[in-house]
Amino acid sequence: MSAGKEGTARSKRADARRNEQTLLDAAASVFVASGVDAPVRDIAAKAGVGMGTIYRHFPTRADLIIAVYRHQVEACAEAGPALLESSETPYAALRQWINLFVDFLVTKHGLAGVLQSDNAGFETLHSYFLERLMPVCTQLLDAAADSGEISPGLEAYQLMRGVGNLCIGAENDADYDARRLVGLLIAGLREPRRAS
Repeated sequence: MSAGKEGTARSKRADARRNEQTLLDAAASVFVASGVDAPVRDIAAKAGVGMGTIYRHFPTRADLIIAVYRHQVEACAEAGPALLESSETPYAALRQWINLFVDFLVTKHGLAGVLQSDNAGFETLHSYFLERLMPVCTQLLDAAADSGEISPGLEAYQLMRGVGNLCIGAENDADYDARRLVGLLIAGLREPRRAS
């Protein structure tokens, strides 16, 4: 293959990856707002593509939901170190990361229903979720504890499980504000200021 054709092929692959990322970002946003049963046309409109483009990338709703799940796991995993670097304090980074995690959980709860018939597939995704996100949460907790902003000793699994439990059912109950309760949980981690 000539250098020109190779460059064109690479450019097309990069464009295809960007288009897929745009689709996944749009689907995640629609799923967070409307649940995993939201119409595909809503996702297509949000992404600025035709429905055929979505079906070409993701032939079934389950394919799309699983891809969004993996995409959100990766986004959460990558956000942790970036937030630690850019936030004013490690605690602020932890708080922002937990907000991203809550958005992810909304989609994750919908995924369980889609994959009920494929328990092995769900277990594989759950393992992937833990392997990618627990180290990031641990890093954020350790940084906040090392800075004296939170008490040391809280394990990532405990915090993630607690946040997850607070989010269960929130998408089906307009009177339940899971974000507010998660905010109270995260505020409760703060180490009280000692009087000088």
